[in-house]
Amino acid sequence: MTESDAREASLVDAFTTEPLAGNAAGVVPDAGGLTDEQMRAVARELSVSETAFLHPSDEADRAVRYFSPTTEVDLCGHATIASHARLFERGTIEAGTHSLETNVGVIDVEVAEGGRVWMSQNDPSIHEVEESYERVGDALGCDPNAMRDVGADLPLAYASTGLPFLVVPVNFLEALGGMDPDLEAVAALAEDHDAAGVYAFTFDTLDADATVHGRCFVPGVGIPEDPVTGTASGACGAYLGRFAAFDSGGGSVEDRATGDEGEEADDGHGTPDEMLFEQGHYVDRPGTVRVRAAGGGPPAVGGDAVTSFEGTISVPGSDEDDIIEA
Repeated sequence: MTESDAREASLVDAFTTEPLAGNAAGVVPDAGGLTDEQMRAVARELSVSETAFLHPSDEADRAVRYFSPTTEVDLCGHATIASHARLFERGTIEAGTHSLETNVGVIDVEVAEGGRVWMSQNDPSIHEVEESYERVGDALGCDPNAMRDVGADLPLAYASTGLPFLVVPVNFLEALGGMDPDLEAVAALAEDHDAAGVYAFTFDTLDADATVHGRCFVPGVGIPEDPVTGTASGACGAYLGRFAAFDSGGGSVEDRATGDEGEEADDGHGTPDEMLFEQGHYVDRPGTVRVRAAGGGPPAVGGDAVTSFEGTISVPGSDEDDIIEA
């Protein structure tokens, strides 16, 4: 028997002001000294899509590592929002800008006076992909024509601002809400395009103030459907700017993605200063992500969060010295 170590742990619902809505994240605010296997065990026990483990850092105010119940994830928007909201709530940090060391580099996290958290993301990397609508439709359980209808204006594309997604535009909310994904096929589709998952969206929204309604499937890391996804929302916001989704000039994707002289257009042209992405309604965890992606630079995603559970968790001692060899 190895001795256990009690650590503070919380469940924090991000991108919502209501408990048991939005996207739940585990938060371990003092994770210094925990091994990879201990963090994996805690993430499995908390059993939410991701748990944020905060550590001391020599490069930033603090460092973070994110674990799903099955694997480590390089970047997680909702767990970043949740962890900083929790630190602000417990008085560990004050309103202002805080640097955070992640597996994809140091990012800035801004906490407003009221507790809303904004997370900067990396420079966007976006490109159109060659893939058949039939394969995407079969994987998502969606009529390919629902995607083909908007494909002339907005293509299937790889989009990353730290964590890559295959972005799939859909014509109407009925088609998006009716998706019945084949998770193995979705995982294979994402893997073939070097993406973590698939983010499908439509401009047909439930809330008149919302910009898009999204659904995010990430079965490759053990998340069949993520309720409200900050990293994917930021990537989609950058995608909308890259393909000039809000440009009233019309024309094809190629026309709108290039300038008058054939040079690349100013990314983000016409993009609203702040967009509202709604998500999670089809898994009974509704929430909203605020996205700032105008101008073509690194986007930022923001939202509120509420603690739904707090306590301590007993972490088993490390087994690194107890390896059994055959």
